[in-house]
Amino acid sequence: MQIPRLRWWVVTLVALATVINYIDRQSLNVLWPEISAELYPDKTEDQRKEIYALISVIFVFAYAFGQAIFGKIFDWIGTRMGFALSIAVWSLATAAHAFARGLPSFAVFRAILGVAEAGNWPGATKANAEWFPTKERALAQGIFNSGAAIGGVISIPLIAFLSVFFDWHIIFIIIGLTGLLWLVPWMVLVKAPPKSHPWVTEEERQYILTGQRRTSAEAVDDESSEEEASYAPGTAELLSRRQSWGVIIASAAIDPIWWLFVFWIPIYLSEVYGFNVREIGIYGWVPYVGAMFGAWFGGLLAQNRIKAGWSVDAARKLTITLGCLIMLPCLLAMSQAGNPVVAVLIMAAILFGFQTAIGNVQTLASDFLSGKSVGTLAGFAGMAAKLGAAGLTYLVPWLTLGGNYTPAFVIGAGLAVLALASVWLVCGRIEPLKPKKEQA
Repeated sequence: MQIPRLRWWVVTLVALATVINYIDRQSLNVLWPEISAELYPDKTEDQRKEIYALISVIFVFAYAFGQAIFGKIFDWIGTRMGFALSIAVWSLATAAHAFARGLPSFAVFRAILGVAEAGNWPGATKANAEWFPTKERALAQGIFNSGAAIGGVISIPLIAFLSVFFDWHIIFIIIGLTGLLWLVPWMVLVKAPPKSHPWVTEEERQYILTGQRRTSAEAVDDESSEEEASYAPGTAELLSRRQSWGVIIASAAIDPIWWLFVFWIPIYLSEVYGFNVREIGIYGWVPYVGAMFGAWFGGLLAQNRIKAGWSVDAARKLTITLGCLIMLPCLLAMSQAGNPVVAVLIMAAILFGFQTAIGNVQTLASDFLSGKSVGTLAGFAGMAAKLGAAGLTYLVPWLTLGGNYTPAFVIGAGLAVLALASVWLVCGRIEPLKPKKEQA
């Protein structure tokens, strides 16, 4: 049996895993007003926010650790089994939240969830590098990233709807166990990489593999071209390259902007506008619609420019720059939002800009490197991104005392500028790296 265009089925499954990933992680964020009122009735709003921030920081630190670990795991055991391990553990960890009774137990379950959910991102980057030619990677990454946005769109009203019929304990069990269903089509469909997959048509196999061959204008003969095509440095050499640090710094700067909203949209709406869980469900999904369209737009724009003859360097920098320039004024405008409708619409514009840029930031690892090094660099970049997110998350309760979120949004604007500077100044030209030549 052969399945035409199998690569698009694979990226669809990865995007679906990301939808599930976000439904699972968003459950605590949306339910926190109800959970905190039950578990901490004697605490003030700011005190409950500090507890929530601490739980969130633990999650992000675990997530950062998981990024580095799963980057290696995917390189060791492959994309198929790496995804299976990741989603099985995070689904069970989500269900276990039902048994949490306070900060210590929430911390343990969120830590397990964070480590396991982290596998989704280096895994998606590696699947992208395996299953797509270079010119389609930004679009594939955009489709994958749209899963995060769709998960945000679905999760908030879904959890609010479930809260009408179930208490928060049962909701965690329902959404946790449903994630295990994803394993069935994944294990059946993704039997092997495209080079050896029995269901890939020969035409598609050649299209994928030919489009992944790396060329360099500086190559002087076939032997040197082959060496560059297979360039996959070890960890020490990888971290000695300026371009690797450009990817890591850009990820560390831009990713906290996303997490600022993932963690705090429900809390912001609850604290600033007095919303309960059901009202959060009515408004809280809107920003993720902007994120969904941004993910598609960023991928399509980069692909369109590359097909039009632009270099990968020019296409990536155009798209990343545009995304950051959209975010910058919108983050500053959040201090004057005024009412919840305007606030969520500005958030939608911010997340549109973020997703326009982030898909192309995440493809930089596969633009610079090949082979097993892609997952390793993606893992390091993901770890740095989550450490940056943890730092900002830890500061938010103090930055937003009394419900004033302006300082947090100003810091977000500064991070967008830092990400842009890293791509232009530290990464330099975006093209396949060549091995370092031994010095005479």
